[in-house]
Amino acid sequence: MRTVALIVLPGFAPFEFGLACEAFGLDRSDDGIPNFDFRIVTPDPGAVPSNIAFSINIDRDLTFADEADLVVVAPIPRESWGHVDERVLAVVRRAVERGAWVLTVCSGSFVVAAAGVLSGRRATTHWRYAETMSTMYPDIDVDPHVLYVQDGRIITSAGTAAGIDACLHLLRIEIGAELTNKIARRMVVPPQRDGGQAQFIDKPLPVTASLSLAPVTDWILQNLRLEMSVDQLAARAHMSPRTFARRFKADFGTTPAAWLGRQRILHAQRLLEQTDLGLDAIAYECGFGSAAVLRQNFSRALGTTPTAYRARFTCAEPVAEEPLAS
Repeated sequence: MRTVALIVLPGFAPFEFGLACEAFGLDRSDDGIPNFDFRIVTPDPGAVPSNIAFSINIDRDLTFADEADLVVVAPIPRESWGHVDERVLAVVRRAVERGAWVLTVCSGSFVVAAAGVLSGRRATTHWRYAETMSTMYPDIDVDPHVLYVQDGRIITSAGTAAGIDACLHLLRIEIGAELTNKIARRMVVPPQRDGGQAQFIDKPLPVTASLSLAPVTDWILQNLRLEMSVDQLAARAHMSPRTFARRFKADFGTTPAAWLGRQRILHAQRLLEQTDLGLDAIAYECGFGSAAVLRQNFSRALGTTPTAYRARFTCAEPVAEEPLAS
């Protein structure tokens, strides 16, 4: 990979634009890192406005993008998702056809989706936009839980800083782990982050559509530390287990067991953020029984450990915790 074209469209996001410039556009030859022929392009050269009231002047059209080994697509504003410039879509299609790399940051994935090259493929975007993408493009397997997805030579990434992860992933493929680690150190970021978007997704308690279930769900949330079975919950709702499970699935879109597990994880997140309780105490409060079981379920749901999550999101005074054997 020697040449990189960054496509910028009106309403671009400055941070995401900057991270692509940082990853591929800087001269790091003093560290033994090869330079790329990096150029910023746009359909209509001139002043291109950002989404926060300033513009940049871009003097190159899309011609170079048809020669580049990598085409990077910066995010575009929501109002542009349904009608992307056809000239850009054609460039993306040609890039895929000739086997070039294509990398998107955040909502830049909507450009590649509009080009039709993600059909039948797995992709991602910012978790807030994942449902919209799935609705607009049902033939794309949208994964809202990961930082980036590589499918063939197309890399789509999640919101904002996840674009850095995607760029570093591609650099590891092209120039190797050692040189990519040098770039990460210069950028003062980890070469490879653990976890994914799941730890950032806001999933508030769904509003129940059935008044008959409200007392049961309220009771569950007040008693998460207790062991509870579907049969017990059905009895509390004065229903048969089968009727309770069917009505619960209709109201909440999932099974009682899956919903309960998610509420326990949410409670664990709150306690990790807002208290200095140890993992054993949090496990007890959330109904997991032990720190080992908490750690297993937390990592499966969010792709990171409770300790790592607390380090990122804590609102309490920092505490030192000894790692427990899993």
